[in-house]
Amino acid sequence: MKPCEKNIEKTLQFKDQMIKLAEIGNAEREDAGCGILYGVLLDSAYKLKRLAEKEKENHLNKGRWKTGKRFYEHG
Repeated sequence: MKPCEKNIEKTLQFKDQMIKLAEIGNAEREDAGCGILYGVLLDSAYKLKRLAEKEKENHLNKGRWKTGKRFYEHG
């Protein structure tokens, strides 16, 4: 796996950690300020997910991603 691919995968893993923390933080919050904080964290995680998945898809479509189904379809 190329470094750029690893970084996209790490971003997707990081997004998962952000979502988990936002869910836990929101469940355990004590005031509205924390609710805002964890809402922003959750929103940011989903934005990162969307961007990283789009970039991964771009790499797959160009045949540059060395792992995954589409690389093999391109040859």
